[in-house]
Formats: sequence, C-alpha cells, structure tokens
Amino acid sequence: MFASRQLVRLFSTSQTWYDKMRIAIIGQSMFGADVYRLLQKDGHHIVGVFTVPDVNGKPDPLALAASTDGIPVYKYKRWQLKKQAISEVLEEYKSVKADLNVLPFCSQFIPMDVINFPKSKSIIYHPSILPRHRGASAINWTLIQGDPTAGFSVFWADDGLDTGPILLQKKCYVAPNDTVDSIYNRFLYPEGVKAMGEAVRLITENRAPSIVQTEKGATYDAMLNKKALTEIKFDQSAQDVHNFIRGCDKVPGAWATVNGQNVTLFGSRVWDRIEPRGTSVEVKGSSKPGIVHKYGLVLFGNDGKMVNVSQIQYDNGKMIQASKFGKEDTSQSKIEITSEEEGMIKAMKDIWKGILNTDVDETTDFFKSGAGSMDVVRLIEEIKQKCNGVALENEDVYMNTTFEDLSNCLVKRNRGIDDKEPLVFEAVKMHVNDMDISFPRQLFIDNEFVDASSGATFNTINPSDESVICSIAKGTPDDVNRAVEAAKVAFEEGEWGKMNARDRGTLMYKLADLMEQHQEELATIESIDSGAVYTLALKTHVGMSITTFRYFAGWCDKIQGSTIPINHARPSKNLTYTKKEPLGVCAIITPWNYPLMMLAWKMAACLAAGNTVVLKPAQVTPLTALKFAELVVKAGFPPGVINILPGPGSSIGQALSEHPHVRKLGFTGSTPIGKTIMESCSKVNLKKVSLELGGKSPLIIFSDCDMDKAVRMGLSSVFFNKGENCIAAGRLFVEESIHDEYVERCVAEIKKMKIGNPLDRSVDHGPQNHRAHLEKLLEYCDTGVKEGATLVYGGKQCDMKGLFMEPTVFTDVEDHMFIADEESFGPVMIISKFQDGDVDGVIKRANNTEYGLASGVFTKDINKAMYVADQIDAGTVFVNTYNKTDVAAPFGGFKQSGFGKDLGEEALHEYLKTKAVTVEYGQQ
Repeated sequence: MFASRQLVRLFSTSQTWYDKMRIAIIGQSMFGADVYRLLQKDGHHIVGVFTVPDVNGKPDPLALAASTDGIPVYKYKRWQLKKQAISEVLEEYKSVKADLNVLPFCSQFIPMDVINFPKSKSIIYHPSILPRHRGASAINWTLIQGDPTAGFSVFWADDGLDTGPILLQKKCYVAPNDTVDSIYNRFLYPEGVKAMGEAVRLITENRAPSIVQTEKGATYDAMLNKKALTEIKFDQSAQDVHNFIRGCDKVPGAWATVNGQNVTLFGSRVWDRIEPRGTSVEVKGSSKPGIVHKYGLVLFGNDGKMVNVSQIQYDNGKMIQASKFGKEDTSQSKIEITSEEEGMIKAMKDIWKGILNTDVDETTDFFKSGAGSMDVVRLIEEIKQKCNGVALENEDVYMNTTFEDLSNCLVKRNRGIDDKEPLVFEAVKMHVNDMDISFPRQLFIDNEFVDASSGATFNTINPSDESVICSIAKGTPDDVNRAVEAAKVAFEEGEWGKMNARDRGTLMYKLADLMEQHQEELATIESIDSGAVYTLALKTHVGMSITTFRYFAGWCDKIQGSTIPINHARPSKNLTYTKKEPLGVCAIITPWNYPLMMLAWKMAACLAAGNTVVLKPAQVTPLTALKFAELVVKAGFPPGVINILPGPGSSIGQALSEHPHVRKLGFTGSTPIGKTIMESCSKVNLKKVSLELGGKSPLIIFSDCDMDKAVRMGLSSVFFNKGENCIAAGRLFVEESIHDEYVERCVAEIKKMKIGNPLDRSVDHGPQNHRAHLEKLLEYCDTGVKEGATLVYGGKQCDMKGLFMEPTVFTDVEDHMFIADEESFGPVMIISKFQDGDVDGVIKRANNTEYGLASGVFTKDINKAMYVADQIDAGTVFVNTYNKTDVAAPFGGFKQSGFGKDLGEEALHEYLKTKAVTVEYGQQ
C-alpha cells in the first residue's frame, strides 16, 4: 500500500480517495481561514468548522470562509463548564464524525472528550519552539526574553498546557527590531499556514512523528492580560527595555509613567546614536530623565544606554507621535470641508460600517470596535479605491483611531497636507538693497537649525564697512559627529537611500526652482557677506549655482554601468556588468570667494550620485550656505541628506577629514591646506579625496591678437570678482612688440573702473573679502616693489571706508621674483614680456610653475593657438576668451593645483564607485 501510494504521488498531482480525511477545524481568525482554504485545496473533506460567536454581528473570518463554501459552521461561546464538556456541544461536535481535529490559533479551552474523539486525534499550532514559551503569550515572551530565534510548533494535543508530542517545528531568525506583528506577518503566519497543511499530509501518509517534549528548557510564561504585568521596569538594560516594549507590541502594550501620565509606548528601537537634543521628561522608575526629540522619546536603561520609542498612546486611546509628547497637538483642529470632501467622508463611513458591522459616529473608535491589523489593510485599500485615490498609511490609522480624527486626516491628505512640524529657527532679518532679507544663523543638522554644542558663536563681517552682520553658531567636532551620524542614517536607513534616482532629480529641480525664486535675496546676502558686486553675484554666484543644480538633476537617472565581454567558463557562459554606486557620507569644504557657487559645484554632483553630505562653508562667508539650507527643507529633502556646519577649518575641517564614516572629501582652497587635508584623510579610512587648490594661471598674449578683446579679457582675467578667483590669470606674458601699448591700454581702462558699495549697480569693483586677506595683498605688493618689479598702478588700500583695494598693475616682472611664482588671489595684474616669435620659450616659462589650474592664449593664428593649448600643462585652456566656465565642462587642475573634477559628467565619477558583477549560467 505504502509503495503504491508513493507511486501515485510521483506521477499524479491530484489527490486520491485514500488521501482524503474528514477534518474538523477548531479555531478562528484569518490564520484559521487560510488553513481551512489550504486543506480544502489539498482535497481534504472539511466536515465542520467550529469557531467563536460573531462580534457586533460580524462573523469571524474562519466562519465567513467556511459558510461561503457551504461548510457547516458551529459557533460556541464555550465548550465546557468547570472542566466538564457541555453535553449538547459535545454531541453536536461528534455528529460530524471527524477523523482529525485541526486547531489553528484556537483561543478556547477544548475538552479532552473532543481532543481524543477522532481516530487521528488533534493537532494544534503554537507560535513558539516548544517546550520554550508554553502559554497564550508565546510570541510576546519570545521577544521579551530576547530569543535569537523564534518559530512555531505543530503538536499533538494532550491534557497539558502545550505539552503534547511534537509533530513538526520551524524556526526563523529574530531581527533586532522585530515586533509581534512583524515576526507574525513575516514568518509565523505564512509559514505556519503551510506547516499545518504539511502536518496533515504527514498524517494522511502515516509518516507524522510524535516526539515527546523534553522538560529541559521548558517555560510556562504568564499570559499578559493584566496591566500590572506590562509596566516597563527601568532597572534593567536598555536592550531588555527595548525587548519588553516590542514584545508587548500593540497588544497588550507596554506602559510607563511619563511626566505623571500613564502612557503606552510603541515603535521601540535601541538608540545607538548620539544622545539627542530635546526636552527632558520625568520617567517613573528611571534613574535618568527621558528626552523628547524630533524622532521620538528616548528612554534610558540602567546601563546608561538608550531606547527610542516613536509612538505614545494615552489612557483615553488617543495616539500621538512621541516627538509631540508634551506639546500642543494642532493636528486634529477642526477644518472646513468642501462638498466633495463631505462625499469622501460619507464613503469612508460606509467602509467603516462594512468592516465593523456597527453604526458609526464621530466618536467611534476603530480598534475598540473590534478591528484588527488586517482590517487596517482593508480600510486603507478601500479608502484609496473609493475616496478620490487618497493613499493613507498604516500609521495614519493607528494615530487617528476615531472616525472624526481619521476624517480630518483624510481631508488633509486629500489636500496634500502632512503633519510635519514647521521649520523653526532664529532668523536674522534685515532691510538692505531695497528689500527685506532673512537667513538662519545656526548650524544645520538633520533638517534642523541648532546651536553649536558648545554654545559658541562668531561674528560675520560686511567687508564694505567692516560692520558686524550677525553672530553665527560656531561648530565643534562634537557637532561634526552629530552631522555625520545624521548623514549616515539618511544614507543607510532613510528615505534618501531608498529613493528612485528620478525622484532625487525631482527634488534637486525643486531646490533649483526655489533658489531661482530667492535669487535676488541670495545675491544680496552673498554681496554683503563676501563683498561680491551684486550684479556679478546675481549672474554668476547665484545664477551658475542654479544652473549647476539643474544640470546635475538631469543626470540623476542617467548614471549607469556597462556590460563587458569576458572569456566564458565553457560550457557555461558568463555575464559581467558594472554598477555605479554612491560612496555614502561625503564631506565638502568650500572657500570664501564664491560661497554659494562652490557649494553648488560640489554638492549637486554629490547628491545626484546618491550620496549624503556634510558641508563646511568658509568661516568668513557662511550666510548663503545657511540660506540655502532653509531652502533645502522647503524643497522637501529628507532629514540628514544635507548638513551645514559653519566654523573654523582647524577643528571642523580636521574632524571631517579624519572621521571614519566620511567616505569622500571634496575641498577647494589653498595648496598647503589641501596637503594637510589629504594627509588627514589617509589616517583613518583612506577616504577618497578631490582637491581644487591654488593656481598661477598663465595668460599668453601674442602680437597678432585682437587687441581690443585681449585688453578687455585680460582685465577680466585678473579683476573678475575683485581678483578673488581661483582661475585668475596670475601672470600675463605679453609679446614684446605690443607690451607697452597693452600696458597703457589696460591702465587706461582700470582708471575708468568704479570702486565702491557692491550693492550699487554701477560699481565695477567691490571690497576684498576680509581684512586678513587685504593685509596679505598689501604685503604682496610691497614684496613686488622690493624685488624690483615696476608698480605701474595701485598697490594700496583705497582711501575710503571698508576693505577696498586699488586694482594694481606690475610690469618688468622677472621669473625669479616672488610675485612671479606666488598667487596673489586679488586684483593684482602681473605682466612679463617675452621676445617676439619665441613661442616655445614663453610656453616653457608659462609651465615653469608647480600649479596647473588654468591658462589662456590670445592669437588670431589658429595653428599657434592649438599648439599652445597642446603644450600648456593646465586643466583648463582658454583660447581668445577667459573665465568661460560651463556646468557641462569639467573643471580641475594638474600638479599642485590638485586633482579631481568639478562640473560635467566627470564630476559624478568623483562621488561614485564602480562595482563589477560576474554571473555564470549554464546552457539549456
């Protein structure tokens, strides 16, 4: 018989008559219903379903499934009295003549007269690895006691409490933040249903084991049905507190007394981050106050470690975000609704009635009326289908349990309103440049403006008159740790790391649009903080920043790898492909000459590649970066993606360079500081580095040039942005035959330049960025004079208030002089002559520098121009133009001007890593 039955199973997928059993199902819930359906599908004869009475006229899912199929359904309030079977119930049960009782999640006490009646007895599903966690709260205790594995048992029922012989068991891992719901939905439910079907098949095949339970390791855990049993004890470790909260889950719920109120806590996580900033609250039984912060409520175990909970429920059933505990809750304020919204609310009321089988008014509580977690799924899907496509989240239902509250939530979501707290910060407000401007003055970490951890500040100065604009929070290494942590969480766990590339691009486009809307304000802030002429700030500082973000926003969904033909491992084949992946947390350190534009050049590529970022703006020009941070929140960037820390490079820059969680550092600044940064970046984790450093860019002007253009562009090459320009022409080589004319015409044009208030639209030349820099420029000019160069014009501070310097011209500059080698980074034109026709000689002189950032040549001879462009050792060569940069063209230097590129497609590669994947597959 056994052999023939095996043969049939091998060659047939249908059930045979001897596989069928007469089965009685005793239990309840969706789990019971799904077990019933599986046994039906397997061809067994379900002779009766025994379940609980209706609740508020609503049948149990098991009863509903069976009655739909015409299977007899019996609903008993109880099976026995005083441990004696109720005779009429027993007789009715026996009348179905079952061969086997299957009990999936049965919550009733079933008398042994029923258990032992069928010839194959009874099997029961239990959600633990017996003999551990016997009892009705088995899943809860699995988590409360921190078991590394969970699972379930199918066992033969006996007269003990979950003590019968084991038929089969299945195990699964327990994730660090699993709850009763998550572990049940992920494993215990779906695998449990399948296991009940497998157990019945083993019984029909006479292969079902019966393994007597050992008492070793056996536990009998209390049923968590009393409030006294679910109070959180804080005289234990944070991990144990977390286990208790997640083990109690939504039902029965772990509670504590916080600020004198008994509240139930949900959404527990071990908080292994830095202790958050927030509001202290008293927690009964805890040696340390809790902290209400933007992500919830932090609680402390007796080991000093932390647990964070995200939701709180009051005794009246009202649930709130834990971050709002102790604050005025305006989320449920009454709002005026339209006739269309009235129709949506009516449709939702019909959905509630269908689920709850009861009348519904504004005070009806969804869960107190008998709804469960599966009903939440149904509610959300029906609302989406019948209420204008509004997509609620599970949390919306849990946080708005009454019909009135959820109606309010429905209307808000339909209007696109969320419950996020508004961005609040200490705004500096000014009326300047005929407009009202405002900007933050604090650090920007995790989408919040906060004071420095030390409370320290520094003043930022207006170079036009050296007045104090405002005080700015002065970041510390502790703030770096907090910002990097926020960026790391955003990348690894947050929405940003999961976001589609195209959606990242949408956010970047939105940010660019906001920058454009605020361009006059940004340009004004840039002007008063850096001294940039307003018109230049509007067009270049701000305008190119906007263009840069739009350019890289378009790249977000075009970053892709390639397939590579490799030798096949015959007879199999191989496929090798590459993936471009983000690096993770990146640090950016920007200079003071183009505060916003340098931010954009680096950050836009970094974000497009999918990274998160911590930016340190120059200490002397932090304001546009902080205004930009305000726009970041308005654009909808998730918390932690962008963080901005004003302060000194010696502390913040160093901390970023050495931080083990920073994977890339992009820096623009001086060569000596770049060397220090590169050394620091190699100490801890060998982080990737890109450096845009100093320059001494040569500009060669041949006698066959367009003189008018050469003069105009030569002046621009030096005096653009007051000479505070990394690619400024540091030395002009002018062919001898036109040298004197060229110098004369340049000086004549310089004398026409208007110097003064950078907010004046007619001004050509504004103040130098800060006093230390002005003094360095004056010293630079003194050195030039002492070495024998001819000071043709300028060389001193203007006789006016503010940090204004006269545009300066030196001639007769020899190659050995200090000003021939060193960058001024200011409005100083250094002119050297070269012999007529000596093309190779002037190229040699131009290349005789350790810098190689930019260069230029003016000539009408295209062959000569191309020859010079080929021979010049610099990252950028301008031919018959200068300062012509574009977001699509890569920018970066050679030699001690650094390495790595900003702008263009190449900039993306600075913030990406390439992964090669090789797959081997066979032939059919």
